[in-house]
Amino acid sequence: MSTPPLTAPLAALPPVGLAELIDRAALQTRVDRKYVVPLGELPQLLRQLTSYAQVLEIDGERSFRYESVYFDTPWLASYHCAAYRRRRRFKVRTRSYLDSAQCWLRVKISGARDSITKHRLPYDPRDRATVRPGRDFVDEALVREAVCPPAGSDLDPVLVTSYRRATLLLPGTASRVTIDTGLSWQDGDTSLQLPGLAVVETKTSYAASPADRMLWQRGLRPARISKYATGLAALRPGLPDSPWRRTLRRHFRAPESVGTAPTSTTHRSVQEASCV
Repeated sequence: MSTPPLTAPLAALPPVGLAELIDRAALQTRVDRKYVVPLGELPQLLRQLTSYAQVLEIDGERSFRYESVYFDTPWLASYHCAAYRRRRRFKVRTRSYLDSAQCWLRVKISGARDSITKHRLPYDPRDRATVRPGRDFVDEALVREAVCPPAGSDLDPVLVTSYRRATLLLPGTASRVTIDTGLSWQDGDTSLQLPGLAVVETKTSYAASPADRMLWQRGLRPARISKYATGLAALRPGLPDSPWRRTLRRHFRAPESVGTAPTSTTHRSVQEASCV
């Protein structure tokens, strides 16, 4: 079942099947814009998009549970490339679609002018916490894109994220919108949850979509947020976090209790962050 505030607005949208969505808006090379949106604002946004959008529907469901496992070198080469805004950056993860028991190994390359290229391989869900069966695929993708971690580097599981996603197709612009709610991060024994927050991501060729313009009209602007890097920075406060500092301060820090000192993520095994 989808998050309650979204059930009715999603039900009002016309459906689109997975095959048609992929055919019309695969966008493996694209520009992504991410927005941090309070959960309560989503119903109105979806109502505004009724004339423009279709919603992905599979077996009668319109939102789906996701889990991603992110991999990095022991010295966090992927993370630090993002933290220091290297021109060519890489991200390696498995993504599991928990409702259908499907899994993919993905390599994401960030290039010039915010362009994104993705490579993916069908993966055994039982191997989602290791990159070993797909290491040749990962290395080939990184070499092809001229983005390589140091030779012989291990890629170990670093962070697990989970959320519920609804996906919209905007046929007029061949663009997509994803809406992620119920966000949580797990780093070993430490976790972070954002119960009142959604991450809305628009995926276009280059031009802004109707969803982007509607978000701008509501005073919302693209935010620097990465489910991997921002989540890891929130859970490991000692890491460099300059690209996401504003987002971290506004959305990822636990609220302080009246009469108590601020509580660091390192002192709480589970926390809920505000979405002020």
